[in-house]
Amino acid sequence: MSVLVTGGCGYIGAHVVHALQEAGKNVVVVDDLSYGKPSRIGDARLYGADVAAPGADQRLAEIIKENKVDSVIHFAARKQVGESVEKPIWYYRQNLNGMINVLSAMAKTDAKKLVFSSSAATYGEPPVDVVPEDVQPMVPINPYGQTKLVGEWMARACEQPYGIRFCALRYFNVAGCGPVSLEDPAVLNLIPMLFDRLRQGKAPAIFGDDYPTPDGTCVRDYIHVSDLADAHIAALDYLDRDQRRYDAFNVGTGQGTSVRQIVDEVRKVTGLPFTEAIKPRRAGDPPHLIGDPTRINTEMGWHAKYGVEEIVESAWKAWQANPAHHIDTDGWQQQD
Repeated sequence: MSVLVTGGCGYIGAHVVHALQEAGKNVVVVDDLSYGKPSRIGDARLYGADVAAPGADQRLAEIIKENKVDSVIHFAARKQVGESVEKPIWYYRQNLNGMINVLSAMAKTDAKKLVFSSSAATYGEPPVDVVPEDVQPMVPINPYGQTKLVGEWMARACEQPYGIRFCALRYFNVAGCGPVSLEDPAVLNLIPMLFDRLRQGKAPAIFGDDYPTPDGTCVRDYIHVSDLADAHIAALDYLDRDQRRYDAFNVGTGQGTSVRQIVDEVRKVTGLPFTEAIKPRRAGDPPHLIGDPTRINTEMGWHAKYGVEEIVESAWKAWQANPAHHIDTDGWQQQD
């Protein structure tokens, strides 16, 4: 039997494909290659397709049957908070249609285990500092988070009528790199954005320093992408159980790190004497978001192994290994 990974050529998806292959699984990937590259998935079979397109459910069903897929890990979605605020209809169309097509394909086939790539953005601005999965109220503050929460509702509704076993992994801030060839291909997350500014000789940007946090910058729970990949293997094993108490799990460390602390760690790891620039807040960013990982620790036996230092070091190693990104640290000077 095979595991189908939608969005498997992307940053997180490729790390999960790698972890699945290391675990001896046969892997099939569907990806529209808007961000990912085929070279990132080893010998996994690749189908180029947009899971949100009309008729994609039928194509997915054909792929599932052809490859004897019994499990699906669904990553393929749009994921930029700010962009979702600017283009909400497009985000609803992309992320919700993609989820509908995946579930429709599974309903028609023997693929009955689904691990859904959800997000801490489902929590919005929770009333507690460290967020458990059952916190109330649960009100996403941007369209991206809304699509992830509705995606969970959709999958949950399909469990009984179609026999689908489902769990959602609510990621916190994913960062770092495993093998350097799996570097984050899109400069959309904080650490690659900081490195990209340095590559241009520009000041790394902090978006808002007036939040109600200890140093005024947003506080997040940073999780190493390799730890996250391991959580997906644990989730597939969890879905093999007949008795499952929960279907939503935080994937985090339970520790908060501010944007300014990340910037300071980047300064330490790179050795570059930069001065950061303070920019206006971005729409849709909550000030404080840390996950309580007790449930996944207890139910799946999964625990994060890496901290912020290892995250930044691994990201920097991968960045410097890419000739298109490499920064000459000896001759570096800030231009603005």
